[in-house]
Amino acid sequence: MRAPDLWVSNSAAARFTAAVLSPLGWAYGATVRYNAAHTKPYRSACKVICVGNLTSGGTGKTPVVAALAALLRERGARGCILSRGYGGKTRGPAWVDPRTDTVREVGDEALLLARKETVIVSVNRAAGARLAETGGADVILMDDGYQNFSLAKDVSFLVVDSDVGFGNGRLLPAGPLRERIGEGLKRADGLILFGTRNVALPPFEGVILRAQISPVDSLALRGRRFVAFAGIGRPEKFFLTLRQLGVELVQTHSFADHHVYSCSELESLSRQALHARAALMTTEKDLVRIPEEQRGGIETLPVRAVFEHPELVSVILNKVAPVSNVSSARVR
Repeated sequence: MRAPDLWVSNSAAARFTAAVLSPLGWAYGATVRYNAAHTKPYRSACKVICVGNLTSGGTGKTPVVAALAALLRERGARGCILSRGYGGKTRGPAWVDPRTDTVREVGDEALLLARKETVIVSVNRAAGARLAETGGADVILMDDGYQNFSLAKDVSFLVVDSDVGFGNGRLLPAGPLRERIGEGLKRADGLILFGTRNVALPPFEGVILRAQISPVDSLALRGRRFVAFAGIGRPEKFFLTLRQLGVELVQTHSFADHHVYSCSELESLSRQALHARAALMTTEKDLVRIPEEQRGGIETLPVRAVFEHPELVSVILNKVAPVSNVSSARVR
């Protein structure tokens, strides 16, 4: 979904609509508080690290999960990513095989992460944790699920896009918040801020980390012409990154987050690129939603999350995965 204008706009119409929807937001927040207080979580034999957010929409969780998985591997941990499999029909628990699974089965984020990491999709997070235990994992990276209380967490990171912040500060559907900011921060060990701006926060006792999304091997793109398209939380950030790399964007096309591209849409994009004497460019997350036979001529910009102070991340990870001299083995 794309964030409604009322979540970020300060217009009279947006404020009025948000006010009308606020009672629904109060009910939504009450549900989260009730679940937090009354759900009896499953305590896994594995250590559990949760990467989540307080708002609806993309904030950079997937690159953070990938970066943490790499750090765990360097420490000798046997890590496994546990995903809800958003957008897929598989309820799980099930191992993700990038060679045979599709986006329609397991979702785009799980499929993208499974290219390098061991991934389980499971709507029931406790059941997914049990499957990870049978596969020999000792650390579970819970991708999203900060407001899911069925699985006990040992460490929790909150990811925030500082360029957007918390929108109008209201709860869904009146605003982007999944729960009240102060209540959510109380359960977090670390706050990861993407972007350059500062965010107004209530008192927070955890570690505040800065991170950036950094392109990988981008020098060859400078000066080239592209028709760029993206169906992610904030496509404009992707387009801005390309421009900052010296790419000439002759056209840009934004789609809803997790959008599954039709043949006609891809054909239209290809015609536009051909007419503009340009190539097609999209994100890695978008590419996994495109059938392999239709990926010809479409380039991607690989990115990774880079922490400004990785030593602070290490301090938090030491709680669940002390550095080991033993090389990590593949889970399963």
